[in-house]
Amino acid sequence: MTNDPLAVRPARPFFSSGPCAKRPGWTPQNLQLDTLGRSHRGKLGKARLKEAITRTKAVLEIPADYRVGIVPASDTGAVEMALWSMLGARPVDMLAWESFGEGWVTDVIKQLKLKDVRVLKAGYGEIPDLKQVDFTHDVVFTWNGTTSGVRVPNGDWIPDNREGLTIADATSAAFAQDIAWNKLDVVTFSWQKALGGEAAHGILVLSPRAVERLQTYTPPWPLPKIFRMTKGGKLIEGIFEGETINTPSMLAVEDYLDALKWAEQIGGLKALMARSNASLAAITDWVKTSNWAAFLAKDEAIRSNTSVCLKVVDPWFEALDAEAKAAAAKKIAATLDKEGVAFDLGAYRDAPPGLRIWCGATVDTADIKALLPWLDWAWAKVKAG
Repeated sequence: MTNDPLAVRPARPFFSSGPCAKRPGWTPQNLQLDTLGRSHRGKLGKARLKEAITRTKAVLEIPADYRVGIVPASDTGAVEMALWSMLGARPVDMLAWESFGEGWVTDVIKQLKLKDVRVLKAGYGEIPDLKQVDFTHDVVFTWNGTTSGVRVPNGDWIPDNREGLTIADATSAAFAQDIAWNKLDVVTFSWQKALGGEAAHGILVLSPRAVERLQTYTPPWPLPKIFRMTKGGKLIEGIFEGETINTPSMLAVEDYLDALKWAEQIGGLKALMARSNASLAAITDWVKTSNWAAFLAKDEAIRSNTSVCLKVVDPWFEALDAEAKAAAAKKIAATLDKEGVAFDLGAYRDAPPGLRIWCGATVDTADIKALLPWLDWAWAKVKAG
């Protein structure tokens, strides 16, 4: 036996925040390929798309009266469909505390050009004052800020008797966090995040209140075909039964089904959340003893268990100018990448310099534990020059 902490390397050094690590035991041979070369609108294709929707609802424990649809353009496409189709009926509160939330603010103010908009902002590592949200307005927010490592603490801040719609981008929260479905009217995510699926497809979840908005409100701007969810004032139900708006990749759908079946086999949502929580706990224990790293999110109640963001707090690093800090942080990630022990750990380009470690359910906690001594090793090399 050796006491060398670097004697153990992560078996799967995939810590990217999207596309994320495949599920443990994944191989291409696990995928059913009978839908390939077949029409997605044929009986087999529609059945497999419908199966993906049904399994999604079951694993995520989505209420029976909520619609779930597979839509184009990943989570971004799902969010855009909601914003362009539903906003404008009421004033809007936009919550932003990282880059993706800021992106939705830009869309609503500069592209949709809505006038009655309040923006509640917070810096990286923090969250806006949720008590200030006006629920007579529509409310748009990210459940988990992928680039800041900050999530909402729960759904308790959202009232049951709200007048406006709540629209949540939950792409890095789904399958890892306890999403309060009854508090949300629109939820979006993509399966390339928490279940390690292939990119380009989004999931759109609608509450009955969201469906009512779609059927009673017509926005004053033109809607592209891929955004349209109603026809003649009625919801196009086929979208939520496996009749996708555009042509999906059936190979990506089969990969998603493989991940959903794995999730079911290990115990469903509770097991998925437990895996992410265990990885966060391992990093938390390490941070407590670290003399150079800390969480970007100081408040444990809002700290993400998926997109775990770290900052460097060593005095040597703090004395550097902004450009040198960014270079040093990138060098840590590059050093780990070159060694082959961790890929894609760099902080998001708009975030403060640091590291971002994906701890979604498809990542093994054993690999997170094996990674931690290597973080110290890489930091020491960078500091030493």
